[in-house]
Amino acid sequence: MLHLRIIAPADRTQEVTALLRGTVGTTHLVVLEGAARDPAGDVVMCDVAREAGDDLLAGLREMGLPEHGAVAVEDIDLSLSTRAEQAEAQAPGEGVDAVLWESLTEATHEESRLTLTYLTFLTVATMLAACGVISDSAVLIVGAMVVGPEFGPLAGVCTGIVRRAPRLLWRSAVAVLVGFPVAMLLTGAFCVLMDALGLFEYADFVKPHPMTDFIWKPDPLSFVVALLAGVAGIVSLTSAKSGALVGVAISVTTVPAAANAALALSYGNLAETGGSFLQLLVNLAGIVLAGTLTLLGQKLFWAYKRRPLTVRS
Repeated sequence: MLHLRIIAPADRTQEVTALLRGTVGTTHLVVLEGAARDPAGDVVMCDVAREAGDDLLAGLREMGLPEHGAVAVEDIDLSLSTRAEQAEAQAPGEGVDAVLWESLTEATHEESRLTLTYLTFLTVATMLAACGVISDSAVLIVGAMVVGPEFGPLAGVCTGIVRRAPRLLWRSAVAVLVGFPVAMLLTGAFCVLMDALGLFEYADFVKPHPMTDFIWKPDPLSFVVALLAGVAGIVSLTSAKSGALVGVAISVTTVPAAANAALALSYGNLAETGGSFLQLLVNLAGIVLAGTLTLLGQKLFWAYKRRPLTVRS
């Protein structure tokens, strides 16, 4: 269930409550007349089944509530209410499968900015991966994958394409296309410094790396893994199963490939640099393709699954 807290201008409260009362899957309606001060108006609250939430939010947006009032949405972890159980039973589909497009857009909006924090995480992850490559440590490689924040902008690209949101698409693409080169440049400088300090050695770079050689040797399976990771990542975002994102991060070699490209370039190994860069592109393309198709599939599924939401009088 979702909890909605709405600030509505007094002259629109009746229209808002009519929408809430007429929407299948809503319950626990509360109206506090004149309770809001900034912006001034009435406070309207209700609970709604997650699978009915997207259409309800779209209706509130059409009324102009975001411009003339406010709409806040929270997940309800526990609700002891027979009325809530009835509301969920009446709503179409299953809540875990529902896509809240407003929530997804907002989440990817926050995660897809080219910020100092984003660049810091991406750069540190890439440097960790470089340490993992030079020491042939799978533990460090996995740790770097988990630290890497790149899935946020990739999900933003997918969402921007499906929702036809050019600003989100552009912002997310910039975060990816600028973030990785910056992280690789700084990692290359880091590798040169570590070599000068004697902490990285060329002999360690050229010796066999059975645990990490896959990073710069892309093959068809690399693309398949990226596709599967893209599907899992998008589904985890749309269903609020954030724990699955950790598995997605570990399954694809975006950050390690970028790190190996920077490390190989610092030692002048153009063949390995090219292979690593190709691995990076394969993974990015696979995630974006699979993520976009997954969102399109979810959109079509709910268009087919949805029943009219205003069947109550």
